[in-house]
Amino acid sequence: MAKRKPGRLFPIEFDILECGLALQSSEGSFYGFALARALSENSGVELTAHGTLYKALGRMKDAGLLESSWENSIVADAENRPRRRLYTVTGEGAKAHQAEAQALGADAVAERRRARTGEAIPGLPRLGIDAGVLA
Repeated sequence: MAKRKPGRLFPIEFDILECGLALQSSEGSFYGFALARALSENSGVELTAHGTLYKALGRMKDAGLLESSWENSIVADAENRPRRRLYTVTGEGAKAHQAEAQALGADAVAERRRARTGEAIPGLPRLGIDAGVLA
């Protein structure tokens, strides 16, 4: 595992907070698969393993960046599926996201967002990689 710089987030943690904040603003909370789908839609590439995502979610919950609770069983039963673990970004998580965005700088955050959405980054050649091949 990569070493964490003090006071910094791993790239996947920054992406989780960014997508999580967006999902939370529209849904109130989010669950792992919805987050994985949002991350995939933003990057055009499937996550390498859901274990990577869920380990990061657990680490972030332990650090106080996320809170989690189990969905009401009545809702899950009505949809004939297992209960979901619902996540929300805490105030501490929002502060960490903002601090990381400032540490990266506006240009770096914009480049990360463009890279996730597949937009060309000025000055860099586009790689001819088909995201479907990577999935």
